[in-house]
Amino acid sequence: MPVDIFEQFSDEYEQWFIQHHDEYAQELSQIKQVIGDISYPALEIGVGSGRFAEPLGIMHGIEPSYSLGLMAKERGIEVIRGRGESLPVKSHTYHMVVMITVLCFLEKPEDTFQEVHRILAHTGKLAVAFIERDGKIAHRYLSRPDKGRFLSQARFYSLDEAITMISSPGFTLISTDCRLGFCTLLFQKRE
Repeated sequence: MPVDIFEQFSDEYEQWFIQHHDEYAQELSQIKQVIGDISYPALEIGVGSGRFAEPLGIMHGIEPSYSLGLMAKERGIEVIRGRGESLPVKSHTYHMVVMITVLCFLEKPEDTFQEVHRILAHTGKLAVAFIERDGKIAHRYLSRPDKGRFLSQARFYSLDEAITMISSPGFTLISTDCRLGFCTLLFQKRE
């Protein structure tokens, strides 16, 4: 994950949610519809400034950026500094893991999903919301300086690529909701 850009421009990252409240609210609504009731304890990987964890009621987060982690802590999120590829969490700890617009920044996504499988309790759930490679949102965000600065370092995936990658370490797809290229997937852990 390109931590430097999130450290250097953390205030700009946070400002986007204020300036684009309608887009943020729409994404949050879609995620809530797919996830339904949160199974506790829950963890958000790539919690950022806590903009999604707080309204979803997720009290734990993993975040590599020190600056964004501080913002999440101010929202009441317990933040562990770390990366998805090597989660500093005990096995079988969480009943739900959420990843929102993180997939595109992972250096080794396959390792991350192996780690998520490890830390999820039996039949735990994984929710992954991501920007689809050829979707309208990816094209729109990449052309704007406020999002383009961050997403220029992103690696986007198609819906099929994401499903295959996430399913591989032992997850079964439960539901899919894609709108304009913003996809939210819900998986359940298989043993």
